[in-house]
Amino acid sequence: MKRKQLEMMLERLEGFSRPSFQREQYATPACVAAEMLFLAGMRGELGSVCDLGCGTGVLAIGAALLGARAIGVEIDGDALAIARRNAEKLNVDVDFIRADVRTLALKGIDTVVMNPPFGAQKASAGDRAFLCIAQKIAKTIYSLHNQGSEAFMRSFMKPCTVQEIYRIPFPLKRCFEFHSQDVKVIEVELYRITCMDARL
Repeated sequence: MKRKQLEMMLERLEGFSRPSFQREQYATPACVAAEMLFLAGMRGELGSVCDLGCGTGVLAIGAALLGARAIGVEIDGDALAIARRNAEKLNVDVDFIRADVRTLALKGIDTVVMNPPFGAQKASAGDRAFLCIAQKIAKTIYSLHNQGSEAFMRSFMKPCTVQEIYRIPFPLKRCFEFHSQDVKVIEVELYRITCMDARL
């Protein structure tokens, strides 16, 4: 499957019906998801894949479309219901789990892919909890973060290693009342991190 084909398929998926501002529920754009997953696929890192905070399932479903054994973890039951419908729509198998990532116990995960909350509203509910569990369960992590996060990521992720940083445009669609534009393009950083000592 070509990247553009994957992007077009992911664009068909249903988004959040009632996104939570507090949880920073911004859907991962299909173009960003496709780029992330193809980077992982080119490195042979789409064996067993876990999408932490999967929302409506874009990354987990995309991974499954590329042949991964995919798991999606999400605390929001409404979002998870949409994710299950989306998987059915594209006829892929994804194991969706309703759970808080802070209490998650998984083994045998090759790669975590995620678009975690950045912590703009509440740092304690932001990306740190996601990064901590990703370190424990996976050999490789692909994670999206605010531009300018490099120093934090290199320090926080030790003993894991930031291998690559990709700066990519992220088209943010209007989803909350305070948004003034239909689409605002922001720059985000996609991190590829390796954790060879992950407890699998």
